[in-house]
Amino acid sequence: MSLTSNSPFPRAGFRRRLASWLYDALIMIAVYMTAGAASFLLISLMVHFGIFDLQGYPHLSDTITNTYWLLWPNELWKLSWVSFFFIWFWSKSGQTLGMKAWRLKVQNQDGSLITKTTALKRLLPTLFGLGNFAVLVDRKHKLSLQDRLTDTEVVLLTLEANRGRL
Repeated sequence: MSLTSNSPFPRAGFRRRLASWLYDALIMIAVYMTAGAASFLLISLMVHFGIFDLQGYPHLSDTITNTYWLLWPNELWKLSWVSFFFIWFWSKSGQTLGMKAWRLKVQNQDGSLITKTTALKRLLPTLFGLGNFAVLVDRKHKLSLQDRLTDTEVVLLTLEANRGRL
């Protein structure tokens, strides 16, 4: 792992990363809720057509919450859509919508776009944005936990470089 950047752009600091994360958190919640509504509709259709019943619970949400073979696939479904959101945007343009708003871009340390595999590897150490707190400790190199583990970096784009992306 190289601690120096080959990019013409400086690495992003903690405040911009946090602001971007807050924007993306709102979108992440919306994606999670939309995936939850779709799964609720699908499960309610299965109950309606008699594939399974309410398992003795008065409401479908109680059935999902208290039936592990419905709860865990339902949660994995929703989290997979949230993961897809990040993987898609990071590998397609290097920017999520929140990153675009704050002129941030995730890239390999040579300046190239990250792959879907690298984006997937970035997800776990990101830990809902907690990995970015490493930037506070490492002010010189401004690398987060997920940057260090995947040999990537988050850079601050100029207005011109940020224009027209996504």
